[in-house]
Amino acid sequence: MLTLRPLRPEDADIEFEFVSGLSPTTRQNRLLGGARAITREYIEELTRVDFSRDMAIAATTMIGERETLIGVARYAREANGLSAEFAIVVADAWQGRGVGTQLMEALIAAAHASGLERLYGDILAINQPMLALMRRLGFRLGRNPEDATLTRATLEL
Repeated sequence: MLTLRPLRPEDADIEFEFVSGLSPTTRQNRLLGGARAITREYIEELTRVDFSRDMAIAATTMIGERETLIGVARYAREANGLSAEFAIVVADAWQGRGVGTQLMEALIAAAHASGLERLYGDILAINQPMLALMRRLGFRLGRNPEDATLTRATLEL
């Protein structure tokens, strides 16, 4: 059973396990090819969300008696207050099973409810599964004007 809920600071341990367990390809897709070190401090920063501005939704499931993080979708509001950049990552074993769709649908609903007018995100142009998901969810896809290796996905809310 999949549970969607806000990501909390006390999730730092399961977030660290989650991020540490991502394959190099998934990590590259999420970090857009960057090699940012996955430190405990970085993970703690990710779990401290200012929900008055931003959103982070965790997808968890119980494996035995233990809650396990299997995906996270988030947005960070721009200074204009009307648009936000989104990001999503799903554990390798859970990709292609609808987790990304559920996370993005929840994120879109939260963005709409918070008064945002636009969600956008940059996706590696080679990440065809993510681009297909964005198309299915109604995002407009176009070239990132600053980096030809990226595709910009935009949804007007």
